[in-house]
Amino acid sequence: MSLNGDGRGWIRVLTAKLARSRTSEDTITPLFIETDEQRYRETAEQLIQIFEGHLGEPKGELEDTIDQLTIADTDYKIVQGLAKLLKDECEFETIAPVEPREIREELFKKANESYPIVRQPMLGEDTRKLEVYSAVADRLDITLEECYRGMYADLEENKRLVRFGHRVSEEYEDTDETTTTTRLTGDSEESYAEDTVTVEWLLTRYNLALAQAVLYDATEMQVRVWDSFATVFSYVKLFGLMHRIYPIDSSGNRVPSTDVADGYEAILDGAASLFSKSRKYGIRMANFLPALPLCDRWEMEADILDDESGSTSQTLSFKLDHSDGLSSHYTAQGDFDSDVERTLAQKWERANTDWNLIREDDVLDLGAEIMLPDFALEHPDGRRALFEIVGFWTPEYLDEKLGKIQDVDRDNLILAVSERLDCSSEDFEGLDGRVLWFKTGMHVYDVVELAEEYAIEVSPS
Repeated sequence: MSLNGDGRGWIRVLTAKLARSRTSEDTITPLFIETDEQRYRETAEQLIQIFEGHLGEPKGELEDTIDQLTIADTDYKIVQGLAKLLKDECEFETIAPVEPREIREELFKKANESYPIVRQPMLGEDTRKLEVYSAVADRLDITLEECYRGMYADLEENKRLVRFGHRVSEEYEDTDETTTTTRLTGDSEESYAEDTVTVEWLLTRYNLALAQAVLYDATEMQVRVWDSFATVFSYVKLFGLMHRIYPIDSSGNRVPSTDVADGYEAILDGAASLFSKSRKYGIRMANFLPALPLCDRWEMEADILDDESGSTSQTLSFKLDHSDGLSSHYTAQGDFDSDVERTLAQKWERANTDWNLIREDDVLDLGAEIMLPDFALEHPDGRRALFEIVGFWTPEYLDEKLGKIQDVDRDNLILAVSERLDCSSEDFEGLDGRVLWFKTGMHVYDVVELAEEYAIEVSPS
């Protein structure tokens, strides 16, 4: 994921004016829509067709058409909310053969020689104005129409819809690299699970956005997950969320050790818990939420600060879980982070050993950081070891990895370290006996030998 750690570019949630929720006593609940209800499906289909039909057209015309649909529909907030999410999937560009500023300068310079001109004169209405446009068009080597359209092509309403979802306008596809284009949207660089905007995607995305909007004013979020730990906690780190992590059993109760954990509970501190409330941090909380539906089983409970209920603020409770039917537009973490890990897993399948190689199912809380060991090694007799591969070569990564390893207080952590790295046994002081050095790959039985020596017996949960 090529994202900035502060979450810039991920602000793809509904504005406060478009959010819909209900407050009852001390709870707040988003007003989800039924995604299979025919009227919502018809509205979503109409909006998608509007956006597809306006590919290559000015943004102003698109918004006028959306407004017409809004007037005809009694669910104003829903229509505008759905449209907002579709706009997040768009790119608008200034399309002009010459910079609009240059066209304007030439027109004003030419017009100033005799008289002012209007923005777009009618052909034949004023031959002198036509002469000005024609003279400038000739000077810039563009057509008369391109001169008319290009003069104010950089106004918001004149920018063109060049991309919607995976679809690109024909005009934009044919645009030469020398054509002047100016990016309007600050779209996220996140990778999506879907590449096609559908009715189902839009309606489920809308419900998720309603839930995200509630989290703007979260003071604390409690998350419980029972699978996809690496994916969820990579998003915790990505958005720079302050956290505390606890191992839990299958019922959600805390247990004394990660060795006996069925899942993990994370306490995430929100905007209002800081010295001064920060909406920017609240957006991070909202942007983290789509990571949870990537899990098969998850629960979330948040404390929401309500400043608008009266003269004094109160805290409202907001709860969600996997049964709410939310789906994510984020991408789950891939199976393996490197070829070394993938090759080892393939070798393990062919090896004759009682030890099982398990992909990333441990979360080690290091305070401000999280460490997710690459593998766990488990033996049928109950012994268990954590296995981390240090094979990436950039100095920044190595420094960060070594720092984390030194902070881990786990007797059953074993390591495999590439000999190509700029490090030595001195960098693993106190851990050097647990290190397996390798050149291009490692042998399964060398890893097993380390596991036999350092694995500890784990009590059943």
